[in-house]
Amino acid sequence: MSEDFKQAALDYHANPKPGKISVELTKPANSSRDLSLAYSPGVAEPVKEIAADPENAYKYTSKGNLVAVISDGTAILGLGDLGPLASKPVMEGKSLLFKRFAGVDSIDLEVESESPQAFIDTVRRIAITFGGINLEDIKAPECFEIERTLIEQCDIPVFHDDQHGTAIVTVAGVLNALEIQGKKIEDAKMAVLGAGAAAISCSKLLILAGMNPQNIFMCDRKGVIHSGREDLNQYKQAFAVDTDKRTVDDALNGADIFLGLSGPNMVTGEQIATMADNAIVFACANPVPEIMPEIVKEVRPDAIMATGRSDFPNQVNNVLGFPFIFRGALDVRAKRINEEMKLAAAKALANLAKEPVTQEVLDAYGVDSMAFGKEYIIPKATDSRLLGAVSTAVAQAAIDTGVAAGPLPANYPLKSLDDI
Repeated sequence: MSEDFKQAALDYHANPKPGKISVELTKPANSSRDLSLAYSPGVAEPVKEIAADPENAYKYTSKGNLVAVISDGTAILGLGDLGPLASKPVMEGKSLLFKRFAGVDSIDLEVESESPQAFIDTVRRIAITFGGINLEDIKAPECFEIERTLIEQCDIPVFHDDQHGTAIVTVAGVLNALEIQGKKIEDAKMAVLGAGAAAISCSKLLILAGMNPQNIFMCDRKGVIHSGREDLNQYKQAFAVDTDKRTVDDALNGADIFLGLSGPNMVTGEQIATMADNAIVFACANPVPEIMPEIVKEVRPDAIMATGRSDFPNQVNNVLGFPFIFRGALDVRAKRINEEMKLAAAKALANLAKEPVTQEVLDAYGVDSMAFGKEYIIPKATDSRLLGAVSTAVAQAAIDTGVAAGPLPANYPLKSLDDI
C-alpha cells in the first residue's frame, strides 16, 4: 500500500467529520406537537402496544430494519487480534455497506469480553433491540461456538459474515467456474489451504451444493487433514478424509480446484502446474493472495483465477452477499439464516453473472464490454440488480423452509433502494 493511499485512507476516515456513519431522523421533530408525539406523552401509546404484543415492535420501531455489526476484535481483517476498539473502523465500514447497498440501518458494537461466553452473554442480552446480528472479525475456533450458541438463543438472524459471506460468494464463483471449465461438482477434487472459519464454511456450502466430501483435501499448518491425525479439533475433524495425501503438494497434485484462505504467497507456480487440466484457482488471502494471477497465467493459461482484490478479475467480495442476504431475511422476518438461504443466495449470484452486463456496470469499470466467461464469473458490486436477485432468493428460501414469519413482500423483487 503506497504512502499516498495510506494517508488518503486516514483522511477519508477523519474528515470532514470522524467516522463513516451517523443517525438520521425518520419523523418530523419541528413543532411542539411533533415532540409530544415523538416523546412524552405520545410515546406511551406504542409502548403499551408493544407490551401487549412484542411483535408490535416491528410496527412501531426501527427494529425490523436494524442490524447490529458486532466484533470482539480478535481477527481484524488480515491484521489479527488488535482488540475491539481497533475493529471499530471495520465495523463502521460494514454499517456503511449495509446502508449503501441494501438500505439496511445498522450500528456497530465493539465488545470487550474476557471469554467467548462473556461475549455470548453480552450479545444475547441486547439482541432484542435488533432485527438481525452480523458477527464480524472473531477468531476461530471460538467463532463457531459463539455463532452456534447465539443462533440457538436468539429469535433473530445471527450471521458470521467472515464464514458465510465468503462461502456464499465463493460457491457462486466456483459453480460458474466449473460450468465454464466443463467440470461437474460431484466429480471435482479440491485442495483447500487454510482450515479456519472461512475455509470450513466454504467447504460445507460446497458440499451442500453437491461436492463429494471425500474429494476435499483441507490443509492446515501440519498438512492435509486426514483420518489418521489425532490433533484435530471437532471442526477440523469433520473434514478428515481417508487418504494417503499428506502435504499441500499432494493435495494440489491433480486437483480441479484450489481454494486459498490462508496467507500471502503460500503457493508456487510449480505447485499450481501440477493441478488438473482447466484448473480453478481461488487465492483469496488479502491484500496479498496465496499466488498472484500473473504467475498462474504463466504456468496455467487454461486456469480460471479469482482473488479477493478489486484490481484483478473475479473478485470474491462479501459485499455481493451480506447486505442483500439480510435485506431478504429482514423483509420476511426470518428467525434465522439457514443453509438453504445461503445456497439460494449463492445460486442467485451465479445466475446473475450469466445475464447481460448492464451499462451502469460497464461505466463503473470503464470498459466497453463484459460477459460471462473466464474473467467474469461473479457479478460486480456496482450491479444494482443484486438487490432484487439475492434478497428475493433469500426471502423465498426462508419462506420455503419455514423460518419466515411473514410472506414475500408485495414490493418484491426490489428494483432499487427507493422501493424499500
